[in-house]
Amino acid sequence: MEKMNHAFEKMKMLVGMDVDDEESAVENDSNSFAFIDDFNRQCTLTTKQRLYGFAICFSVGIFCTLLSLLVFFNPIKFGITFTFGNLLSLGSTAFLIGPKRQVTMMLDPARIYATAIYLASMIIALFSALYVHNKLLTLLALILEFGALIWYTLSLLYSFICTSAS
Repeated sequence: MEKMNHAFEKMKMLVGMDVDDEESAVENDSNSFAFIDDFNRQCTLTTKQRLYGFAICFSVGIFCTLLSLLVFFNPIKFGITFTFGNLLSLGSTAFLIGPKRQVTMMLDPARIYATAIYLASMIIALFSALYVHNKLLTLLALILEFGALIWYTLSLLYSFICTSAS
């Protein structure tokens, strides 16, 4: 985490932002979400900008996912477009709720396994499609990815129902 904060401070200096003094950097190191907190402070969008960002990112994600159906019989092309569509759709919700809350929700104990399998299957699908070029492995990773997507979505719905019932 210290290396990440140090790299982030270098990036701040590179783009001309003020770097915090060492006392606040030490204070931030004790917080496990220091990088995400700092990132959230830098990402101040209006409600209209958040909605536009969500709509554009989600629309492009759905478009990629639907486009992947056209190349369904070529598992490598299908894997790439389907996975990028899922990544864009997943990332679009960060516009609505913010990146810190998104990560916190993904790491919630109710959906940590679904999140881990979902992200791992995306990585495996892209790796097998882009580097290995193995159609069977890509297809298996996509099946796992789709199952993990359903599991992740159901865990979100379950959490939403439980919190709204309370």
